[in-house]
Amino acid sequence: MEKVTIRKGTENDCEALHKLIVELAIFEKEPNAVDVSVEQLREHGFGQNPYYEFLVAEVDNEIAGIALYYYKYSTWKGPSLYLEDLIVSANHRRKGIGKKLVSALKEKAKKEKMGRFEWQVLDWNESDINFYKKLGADFDGEWLNVQLKL
Repeated sequence: MEKVTIRKGTENDCEALHKLIVELAIFEKEPNAVDVSVEQLREHGFGQNPYYEFLVAEVDNEIAGIALYYYKYSTWKGPSLYLEDLIVSANHRRKGIGKKLVSALKEKAKKEKMGRFEWQVLDWNESDINFYKKLGADFDGEWLNVQLKL
């Protein structure tokens, strides 16, 4: 098995991050939905007021996956860690990389005393649903996603 290294993402990783985001959009049948640029990722993640952070999974010095997250606040549970996207490149799937990224974030959330660690998954993405079930994730069927387009 290949050695997987998990580390915090840096500004220099933003180009690889963008490529994985585009790969995810194609997988989710939204190939033209990515509006964010590499430059915006750099500004938004490493500017004066960062909006997100990310972990990187490397295999042989190649970025094989990322877990992009941010902090939010729950009025019931307090500080929370929200996983926006977990992306593993198609040629590195089924190698335990996603599990390592989720485990690293779970440990981070515990260490930082977060009230919860949460994310969403598309209802048609059976492979990810099964993956999260194996990790022991709880699924909430009551809440609906709501967005206002700007």
